[in-house]
Amino acid sequence: MSDPTRTYLDFERPLAELEAKIEELESLAGEDSPDMAEETARLRQKAAEQLAALYSKLDPWRKTLVARHPERPHFRDYRKALIEDFEEMCGDRRFSEDAAIVGGLGRFRGRSVVVIGHEKGHDTETRIKHNFGMARPEGYRKAIRLMDLAEKFDLPVLTFVDTAGAYPGLGAEERGQSEAIARSTERCLTLGTPLISTITGEGGSGGAVALASANVVMMLEHSIYSVISPEGCASILWKDSARAKDAAVAMKVTAPDLLAMKIVDQVIPEPIGGAHRHAAATMTTVGNAIEKHLGELEQMDAKALRQQRRERFLAIGRTLPGA
Repeated sequence: MSDPTRTYLDFERPLAELEAKIEELESLAGEDSPDMAEETARLRQKAAEQLAALYSKLDPWRKTLVARHPERPHFRDYRKALIEDFEEMCGDRRFSEDAAIVGGLGRFRGRSVVVIGHEKGHDTETRIKHNFGMARPEGYRKAIRLMDLAEKFDLPVLTFVDTAGAYPGLGAEERGQSEAIARSTERCLTLGTPLISTITGEGGSGGAVALASANVVMMLEHSIYSVISPEGCASILWKDSARAKDAAVAMKVTAPDLLAMKIVDQVIPEPIGGAHRHAAATMTTVGNAIEKHLGELEQMDAKALRQQRRERFLAIGRTLPGA
């Protein structure tokens, strides 16, 4: 059956019309008409071809829209799919709990791990609770606390990044937002255990880097990773946020560009139609990629892990495609 509750992006409108027609025909399937079944099959084939065509030529702005899709798997989904016996740890032991970053202890395919991720929420209530994944200083200090715990007990750290950026509110700035981000980034770089980061949606600004300064940084095919949002960049460069599409192209926010510049180490393919259409398959693929890299990093001692991480980040920007 087609899903009548699915959210369609603007560029998917022709596909929405086709799938609505399929849904209409399926609702009449009880009449058991061979002609209707044949027409439904024909429309399904046409919809599949159109979906493949749309997603084979996504420009940077459309990829940005897909990365922000409300039905895209979030941290809570990855945690449920990949982490067993999860025990959440809350609070930074200084000020309060920040639900925009969720973290704790668990088991990943038989390994004890510390897992940390941005959570955006999936409906109005949870989006407000998690502040749309935009962390305050308390969230980054909680992440530092969890990484300290990981090093103490020699546990790998897995992070899942999906944020438009750190929360820019007055209270966050008063409590040391920039320092908290810098300290979290520093703790990533000095961690003596394996650290693997996966960008699952948006990787925005320092709010993303604070959890993504890892030994291995991966990103999903239709995710984005940038120093600022396309809208923010357009507002600065052209004083017009409506030119976000131009900014997305100029900033090279997509996975192929970032892989070419060696900012990320691996692009994880998504099923046709994006992660939001095939969440379970996407999360399994992410888990397989994490397992592969974790097996390699576990062979390295603390000194080698720190050195590899340092060299990885110092190498960014030294050689550029076409230079």
